[in-house]
Amino acid sequence: MTLRTLALALTLASPLALAAKPLTVCTDANPEGFDVVQYNSLVTTNASADVLMNRLVEYDAASHKLQPGLASSWQVSADGLSYTFKLRPGVAFHSTDYFKPTRKLNADDVVFTFQRMLNPEHPWYKTAANGYPHAQSMQLPKLIKAVSKVDDNTVRFELNYPEATFLSTLSMGFASIYSAEYAAQLQAAGKQAELNSKPIGTGPFILRSFQKDSVVRYQPNPAYWGAKPKVSALVYAITPDATVRVQKLKAGECQLALSAKPQDVLAVQGDNKIRVLQTPAFMTAFVAINTQHKPFDNVLVRQAVNLAFDKNTYLKTVFDGTATAATLPYPPNTWSYNKSVKPYPQDLARAKKLLAQAGYPNGFDTTLWVRPSGSTLNPNPKAGAELLQADLAKVGIRAQIKVIEWGELIKRGKAGEHDLLFMGWAGDNGDPDNFLTPQFSCAAVQSGTNFARYCNPQLDKLISDGKKTSDFAQRSKLYLQAQKLISDQALWLPLAHPTAYVLERKEVAGFVANPFGRVNFATVSVQ
Repeated sequence: MTLRTLALALTLASPLALAAKPLTVCTDANPEGFDVVQYNSLVTTNASADVLMNRLVEYDAASHKLQPGLASSWQVSADGLSYTFKLRPGVAFHSTDYFKPTRKLNADDVVFTFQRMLNPEHPWYKTAANGYPHAQSMQLPKLIKAVSKVDDNTVRFELNYPEATFLSTLSMGFASIYSAEYAAQLQAAGKQAELNSKPIGTGPFILRSFQKDSVVRYQPNPAYWGAKPKVSALVYAITPDATVRVQKLKAGECQLALSAKPQDVLAVQGDNKIRVLQTPAFMTAFVAINTQHKPFDNVLVRQAVNLAFDKNTYLKTVFDGTATAATLPYPPNTWSYNKSVKPYPQDLARAKKLLAQAGYPNGFDTTLWVRPSGSTLNPNPKAGAELLQADLAKVGIRAQIKVIEWGELIKRGKAGEHDLLFMGWAGDNGDPDNFLTPQFSCAAVQSGTNFARYCNPQLDKLISDGKKTSDFAQRSKLYLQAQKLISDQALWLPLAHPTAYVLERKEVAGFVANPFGRVNFATVSVQ
């Protein structure tokens, strides 16, 4: 062995070289809470489901396939009405100073998790102050007939009708599995609300603390059933200002920066300490038009809004040309995309004509809601809102911009308080229904995720029928019709399909940018 080889071997074997280091991630907003079933924002999913919890099945973005999670295998009956899952043995729930599990994951936990969301008579049903937006918008109470324990390691779902998207739905963050034993402990103590602040899961990290507007701290789960985390701690540094996120990254205060803006990418070019990760995002930015508020209950007014908008200028100003123009709810590379639907052009004369026909020759006053800080789906909220405000003014629509904190914006938007609302949606898997049901079904009006507040029996039937068959050709036929109806009714002002950027320091290894915005830090190391 040469002296050089010996020195290298000693270095690799030294405790300092092998010791795991902490990972600090600059994020763009506070999580709304940690009881993920109550929420529908990606920020909250990233802070809860992605790091603290697991699901029966997981969606692998690289292979575009479902993979075993807490279920090691599953069987589907020939009629598509019964799904039987074999649970992975030996999976432990988090052990903390507030909960010490006495058993491993079993079927009782799966039954509790879903019965809580499905059964209004369940003792935990009313503990979700915000309801169950995903479960309700995906119409799970109507779909699932029963969830039952076959034995400790086997659970069965019985459906009222076949649904092609059921397995994919179980990979979504809201379908994370909770501890029935921990829930029983909280219920006995009358502390059910603590499920939202002191979560317990089976995931790779355990929550240590959360300080609003500042930091979320996690520690690795030493009993994690999968590959053990490679970092000594995980920290989310809540940093709403994208420019500050870049500054922290350059200074080494963060090793990763999420929700990077196109301008951030330009700012780090030439910096040999930083890498840019990017992927086409399975996301759509849009302005939701509240069809329950006058005058937006009139389709002519909604069409006029679309015709007033200069989308090209918006894309150049807000996204620096890094996003593609959106015409329909989901990206053009999605199967069943309706290529025959043409985008609304900017046509001010036609917009004014439609407003006059609708009874508003002199326009009207309205409000335009927007978040304060930038994100992947809206890198420059202020500039975008001002552009739309100016375009609407050209046809007589006087829009007052209201800047509302992100958590409050989501809450009030789900309650239908807005007129026009800058919003975005990220799919959890590659299925078109991941956009259609949460955003345009009648059930989603009740759950709050249908920000257009539009319930149309014809559209609702097209969407629900599309889930009842596994025939891609038939599903595509139904979804083509649904997309045309959505466009004709001008339920959204579609904006963009962005590129998702993540900035990382060169000492980070193992992180992969996800087109759905989900995060996996279990495989990440800091060199």
